[in-house]
Amino acid sequence: MVAYQAQQRTLSDDEVDRIFRALADATRRDIVRRTLTEESSISDLAHRYEMSFAAVQKHITVLEGAGLVTKHRNGRERRIRGNPDAIRKAQTLLNAYERLWRGRIDRLDALLAED
Repeated sequence: MVAYQAQQRTLSDDEVDRIFRALADATRRDIVRRTLTEESSISDLAHRYEMSFAAVQKHITVLEGAGLVTKHRNGRERRIRGNPDAIRKAQTLLNAYERLWRGRIDRLDALLAED
């Protein structure tokens, strides 16, 4: 089943699930926010949180699996960069859900107004 389609790119239900599961965690949302404004190394990110380097790496792996961040090598460092396209896709899906619910509420309002 296709979750939604935008700009010739279709996201499967599994891809949508990965995005929203990744965004369900406050630390991961913060990592996305930080890396959308500034590319960071894993070490730099690890210093910002009260958790182990390995725990931060696991969060980054989840985010990368969801397509919300990308990793690339810069010398000996692994640099993390937020992916605004994935955020746009999530926003497009949320907008579609909002339109669906607004339409239902509008129809309910119209039915109630008839009484």
